[in-house]
This record gives sequence, structure tokens and C-alpha cells, in this order.
Amino acid sequence: MTTSTNLHSRKIIHIDMDAFYASVEQRDFPELRGKPLVVGGDPNGRGVVAAASYEVRKFGVRSAMSCYEARKRCPEVIFVRPRFEVYRSVSNDIRCLMHRLTPHVEPLSLDEAYLDVTGLSVHKGSATLMANCLRAQILEHTGLTASAGVSFNKMLAKIASDINKPNGIAIITPTESDAFISTLPIERFHGIGKATAKRLHEMGVQYGADLRRTSAALLIQEFGKRGQFYHDIAHGHDDRVVKSERTHKSVGSETTFRDNLSNDDELRIQIYEQNKDAFNQMQKKQVIAHTITLKVKYADFTQITRSHTLSTAFNSAESAHYWLDKLFSDIPRVQPIRLVGVTFSSLTPATQVLPQLNLFE
Repeated sequence: MTTSTNLHSRKIIHIDMDAFYASVEQRDFPELRGKPLVVGGDPNGRGVVAAASYEVRKFGVRSAMSCYEARKRCPEVIFVRPRFEVYRSVSNDIRCLMHRLTPHVEPLSLDEAYLDVTGLSVHKGSATLMANCLRAQILEHTGLTASAGVSFNKMLAKIASDINKPNGIAIITPTESDAFISTLPIERFHGIGKATAKRLHEMGVQYGADLRRTSAALLIQEFGKRGQFYHDIAHGHDDRVVKSERTHKSVGSETTFRDNLSNDDELRIQIYEQNKDAFNQMQKKQVIAHTITLKVKYADFTQITRSHTLSTAFNSAESAHYWLDKLFSDIPRVQPIRLVGVTFSSLTPATQVLPQLNLFE
């Protein structure tokens, strides 16, 4: 049984990318930087705002608002259509950085995730230092900023990540939690939506302190099983665990160079190193792969991938070199390269002796 002491000793980080879709667009298209930007649908139709840059948020434009309303509030707004394939690729890069810190990562969406770093010894065991290091790595690898919340449970970590946005961090310790919750408007509690907040207001509940004074019996009577959850979070109790992804869809490794590279021989050496690391990870996870993907990120953060799939699995790191060379030869040399990565996918359990790879397949 988990005790209150154990729960208070947990270290949970919530990472939330800042205006993720809009920031990716501003990163990739310099002419959009500093401009009021909406990623979404047609402002002349029924389009909805998927993401709003911080420049346009000053006009009250928010996600899920109609694009028509967004244009009314900010006539000079620029609309761009979403590029979800790009967002997913960047999200996967960020997820890889998270998994370097801990296997206990629970993604909530493409732009946010929980990490449980309890018991880790890196950075002197400080979850705050870990979060700041991760934010710096995300900025270095993607050119994007992230905000972080650090606390002893998921609810408080998520609330904390929103306090000092954008590009900030906030920490809520066990000794600070009661005072913080007392003054928190109930709309800010994760899990309390508009309809619930409206009913709570009707019950005279405006802040965390009011919710804490409301009996569990009354909350359960009004909201069913959720009532117990509301009672618990009002007291700072949230024993939900970070549910890490257990199914490995791919295994990969990548590196960002200190200085951008243009020499093919130097780049091949780096590609082979990432290939070796990725293959070693596969062996540890006891899986085999039929698909290999080479990723290259250029100096301006644009990236390109090339893949090849075989009917037989790769049986050694060296067996992949031939295909990596072919994939690399297909990568345009448009500018210097800042990152290379190798990913194995189409994974299956390594339950039998692997057949010899056919070089000419």
C-alpha cells in the first residue's frame, strides 16, 4: 500500500511545449517570427484554431476558437494550415530526449508529457535541475522552448508548468502545496471543466480552500465518483502514477554536433556510431527490426528522412551499413548538417535465430 509519505517523496516533472504548432511554423519560416500567427483551418469557413502564437494571444485568441472569431479579434493575423507530420516528427525527437533521462514518460499529446524522476541520481537528484537540463536539450535539438512544472504529483506538476509560461519553470513542494491550493481558482484545477466549475460556483466554491472545506460526501452526492477525486486534489492528494509507454514501436539513436558538418566521411562515421548505439538498444530490448531510417537535420533545423525495409531482419549493426550508405547518398547536400540519427522499426520479438541478411534484397 502506498503511504502519504511515499507519495510526497515522488518527483514528477510536467513538460509543456510553448505554443508548439505555431512555434514550429515560426522556426521553419523566419518571415513568420514575431507575427500574430494562427495554425488552423479556413477563416472564411468553419475552421478552428489549432494553435496560436504568443503574439496573437494578446488579442484574446486561443486554441479551439473559431478562425473567424480569431480574425475579428486580430485582423492582421496570419493563418497557416497544420503540418501534423512535421509536428509528430519534432514530438518524437523531444520524446527521445525525455527517454534519455527516464523510461517513465507518459505523453499526454504531441506537446506535453509527464516524467517520473523519483530516485534518479543525476543532477544530484534534483528534479528542478533535471527539468532545466531537459528544457535546454530541447532548445538545442529543436530550436523550441518548453515550460516545466515540478512537484510531488501529476496534478500539481501540470498546474505548475503553466505558471511561468513561456520558457519558464515553477516548483511546488509538499510544504508549499496547501497554501498554493488554497488560493487557486477551481477553474485552474486539472480535471475540473467548465460545467463542473459552474456547479461548484453555485455551491459557493470559488477557490481551493472552499473545495477543501466541502465534505467528500457532498461532492460525491453532486458529482458521483469524480467527487472523491475533487476532494482528494483539494487536499493535494493525487496518487496517479506516470504510465510509461511499454510497446516499443521503434528504437533509435541520434546526435547533435557541436559544429555543423559538411564532410561526407565525417558524417558517415557519426551515422555508423548512431547505428551501433541503436542496434545495441535493440539487443537489450530483445527485438529485431526489418526497417531502418536515416534522419538528417540541417543547420536551419529543417530535416529529412530516408527509409528502407527488408523481408529479413538486420542481424548486426554492420549489416545495416550498406543500406545506410545508400540512404545517405539519397540525402540532398543543401547546407551543413547539425544532426544525424538512425532508427530501427517494424520490430518483432527476437525469439529465434536470425537468418543471414541478403545484401542484394
